[in-house]
Amino acid sequence: MSRFRFAAATALFTALVLSGCRRDADKPQVATPPAPASDAQPDEVAAERAKLLPDDRTLVEAQEWCVVSTEERLGAMGPPLKLDIKGQPVFVCCKGCKRRAEADPGKTLAKADELKAKAKAERDAKK
Repeated sequence: MSRFRFAAATALFTALVLSGCRRDADKPQVATPPAPASDAQPDEVAAERAKLLPDDRTLVEAQEWCVVSTEERLGAMGPPLKLDIKGQPVFVCCKGCKRRAEADPGKTLAKADELKAKAKAERDAKK
């Protein structure tokens, strides 16, 4: 009986770990990202981004938001993950978003371009 409980607990733990940030997986994706949904403060986001190489940090700041969980700022859930999608660097907020981003490269690249344009417009508006 204890083997069964151990196996069940292990399976449950594995499922929870592999689910990543899938809390919004069933929600329709919004066209433009709203204010950050996470509790991460700007200082925490900056600290996570500081763990990246300078070139990657520049790319993350240009994209600003996860291409899958568009409500998550890159760095709000730990260091952003860099993906190579058709030879182009794209960032996601966590391992849970990686698989979805890689599943539809065209959609991922289009979303990345949209997020970069949005981030640029926001930066230009602040000037």
